[in-house]
Formats: sequence, structure tokens, C-alpha cells
Amino acid sequence: MIANVRPSGDKYLMEDFFYAGGLPGLMTRIKDYLHLDAMTITGKTLGENIANAEVYNDDVIRTTKDPIYAEGALAVLKGNLAPDGCVIKPSACDPRFLKHSGPALVFDDYTSMKKAVDSDDLDVTADHVLILRNAGPQGGPGMPEWGMLPMPKKLLKQGHRDMVRLSDARMSGTSYGACILHVSPESYVGGPLALVRNGDQITLDVAARTINLDVPEAELAKRRAEWKQPERHYERGYGWMFTKHIKQANEGCDFDFLQTDFGAPVGEPEIH
Repeated sequence: MIANVRPSGDKYLMEDFFYAGGLPGLMTRIKDYLHLDAMTITGKTLGENIANAEVYNDDVIRTTKDPIYAEGALAVLKGNLAPDGCVIKPSACDPRFLKHSGPALVFDDYTSMKKAVDSDDLDVTADHVLILRNAGPQGGPGMPEWGMLPMPKKLLKQGHRDMVRLSDARMSGTSYGACILHVSPESYVGGPLALVRNGDQITLDVAARTINLDVPEAELAKRRAEWKQPERHYERGYGWMFTKHIKQANEGCDFDFLQTDFGAPVGEPEIH
């Protein structure tokens, strides 16, 4: 990670990045890894496009030998809580949460979660794992940008600025914090996130790329048998079609009917 720009960086913004040389400047720093002979939309090759690019601030655009973060900015975690994966931005969270275990605090909808975190009486500590579910591709629906769950006001007053937050929602790339998102499969379709209860222990290890719900499989099987899918948001129209055909986050949130293996190929229309 060589672009020292918030939230992964510590102080610089995109304007600073622009004046430091911008994307052309950054690309000169990684040109040994690029196909410089690739043709681009400018009509010139990638190498020609960045031939005269420069970096004017080495603290904003670092070299690969002096990165702000030694690994990529994103990591995919898997385990019994997210069999098909979930995503964290380790470069933008408090390092102490890269390996963490804590009790779950679960919310089934954004409204109740938002109301709770604004309360001074919420029973929460900085070690808790704050969970918002039913916010995925089908559950949202549309996988809304709710993933950067707000810090509880009670913890902010205590001086805490980060905690582990977990959801099947998404968030902006400019957001920060120990947020673990895109949990797949999502809770609305019966993914393991739907089985979590308050107080359950959740363990994550970014270095090992794992995230697990520390509950015996027999208990999970019992909960799975008792689980009922939430009511559908739509009974007709585009909303119904969306939730009927949208695929999971790990599959790109694509419509199944747009994939090439869905039905017979569509030929060119006849022209009369």
C-alpha cells in the first residue's frame, strides 16, 4: 500500500495525492509490475502515458520499499461465520483488532441499531462485535451502504474510536475502522450470520484470514432448524424481480439471468 491517503493513510487527502503526482505518478512507482505495452483509450500505450509522469512528494506517494502498509489494503476472511467470505480493510483499522475475540451484539435492522448506539444505556464494551444483519443483496435489499456502523455514543465518550463491526452490507471505500462486510452468504437467505445471538463469541484473525462463530455445531444445527426467513420486502414489480434474481456478494451481486449459462444464447434480432 503506497498511496498515503486517508483512510488507509494517516493525514493526506485526494487533493494532496493529485498534487503529489496523482495516479500517473503512482504508476511510475509500480511500472515494473505493469504491462507497459498495453494500448489504452488515449490511443497510446500505458508506458507512453506515464513516460513523463513524476512524483513530487515521497510521503504521499511512497515507494514499494517504503509502504504505509506492507500488505494489500483489503483481506478476505473465511470461516464458519462466512463460508463464502467477507471483506475487511486492515490498513484502515486499529491494529489491535486484527486479531480479536469478543461477544456479539446483534441487530436485525438499521433503525433499531441506530437507535441503540445513540443511547447512553447500551450494554456495550469496546471488545464487543457490533453486528447488523439483513442488509445484504436480498436482505437490504440492494446491499445498502450501511456497513460503516456508527460507534456507540457510550464508547465515544469513553475515548474509543474503533471497534469490530460486522455486517452483510457494504460501505464506501473512503470509510475507515474495523468493519467486516459483504458477509456471504447473507443472513436473509439463512447464512450463518442469521444464527448469531447476543453474547456469542466471535473470533477473527486477519493474518490467518479466518473468522469464526465460537458456538458448537450441534447448537448451530438446532438454531438453523428453528430459523425462519424474514418477510419479503416486495411481492411484485422490480423489487420482487431484484430479490428473486440477485446473487450473493461473493458472486458479484449479479443478476442470474445476465449470466451466460442462464438459458439459451440470445441471437441478433431479425431485421426485415
